[in-house]
Amino acid sequence: MSTFITPMSGVGSGPRLAVKDLIDVLDTPTTAGCKAVANHAQLATKDAACMAGARAADARIVGKTNLTELAATGVGTNPWFGTPINPIDPDRIPGGSSSGSAVAVGSDEADVAYGSDTGGSVRIPAACCGVAGLKTTFGRIPLEGVWPLGRTLDTIGPIGRDLAGVELGMQLLEPGFTRATTAATIVGRIVTQADPVVNAAVDAALVAAGFEVISIDPSEIEALGNAFVTLYFAELWDADHHLAETDPDGLSAEVLEMITLGSAFAPLHAAARAEADRLTASFCRIFERVQLLALPTISILPPRLDDPLMGTAHLNLALAAFTPLANVTGLPALSLPIPVAGGGFPSSLQLIGPHHREDLLITTGDYVQRAVAH
Repeated sequence: MSTFITPMSGVGSGPRLAVKDLIDVLDTPTTAGCKAVANHAQLATKDAACMAGARAADARIVGKTNLTELAATGVGTNPWFGTPINPIDPDRIPGGSSSGSAVAVGSDEADVAYGSDTGGSVRIPAACCGVAGLKTTFGRIPLEGVWPLGRTLDTIGPIGRDLAGVELGMQLLEPGFTRATTAATIVGRIVTQADPVVNAAVDAALVAAGFEVISIDPSEIEALGNAFVTLYFAELWDADHHLAETDPDGLSAEVLEMITLGSAFAPLHAAARAEADRLTASFCRIFERVQLLALPTISILPPRLDDPLMGTAHLNLALAAFTPLANVTGLPALSLPIPVAGGGFPSSLQLIGPHHREDLLITTGDYVQRAVAH
C-alpha cells in the first residue's frame, strides 16, 4: 500500500486522521519518506506538538502517510516507499510532497489529513488529487516534533476532500478555530503565465463567485521567488546535509544532488532572509486594496506518470511556480478544485490571505466551491 508508510488501527471515536510521515506520532517511527532516515528511525517517544488537538478530539489515526523523499519535491513519487495512486486518474502524478495525505482523503481513507508545506507541499498534491488544502500562517501551528526541511518556511496544514474537511483539520490543529462569518468580496488576480486552460478555469471561478477582481502585476512576486530559491536550498542543506555525509546510499540521486547543491546557497542565507522580510513588508500592503489574492495553484494540469519531463527541474518548476510566494512571506494560502471548460480533470484555484486569516480563506473557499458547483 503506497498511500501509507505505516498503517495504523484508527482506534478512537473522533474523525479519521492521516498524518504525514514527517510528524512524530507516539510509538511509531518517523521516516520522512527516506531510506537514510528509516534505517535509523526509532519509535517516537511522544507526539509532535501539533497532534495535541487531535488527541483531545480522540481522532482515529489511520496511518502515517507517504511523501516525496524528505519532502524535497512537488511530484509525489518516492523511490523507497512507492508512489501513492492519484484517486482521480491513476495515470497522473499525485503531487507532493504530501502525496499520501492528499490521496488518503481523496480516496476516502481519511476524513482529514495533515501535511507540511515548505514550498507548496500541501497545496500541490491537493491540486493534483482534486481535493482542498490549506497552508497555514508561518508560526501558527507548532513544529516541535516535525522533521524539518526549511526552518523559516515550514508549516503544517490540513487537507480535506472539501472545505468542510479543511475546516475540521484546522479545528483539530487549533481547538476553538472558527471560520469567518462572511466571505471576501474583493480579490486581486495575480497575472500568471500558466497554461491557458488553467488561467481560464481560475478566471471562470472568480466570475462565478461574483468577486470584484483587481488585476495585480506579478513583478514583486518574481523578486520574492528569487529569495525563496536561496532560502529553500540553504535550509535544505542545513536540515539534511548530515544524511548526505553519513548515508548517501540511503538517498536517491535526485535528492542527494539537491542537498549537495544547497551547500552553495548556505552562505547566502542571512542576506536572502533579510531581503525576503523587506520584500514581504512591502508586498503585504497589497491587502490594503484587496482582501485576498487569487492565482492558479499549479501552472499546468497534473502530468502523467509517463510524462517525458518526469524527474526534471522543468517539471518541478511548473508544479511549484506559484506556491512559494506564501512560504517566503509566511502568508496563509488555500487550494481548492475548480472545473475546467468542457469537463475533464479539474484545475485548482489558490487563494492567499493576510497573516492569520485562515478563517477568511476557508469561508471564501467554501463560497467559491458552492458557486462553481452550480
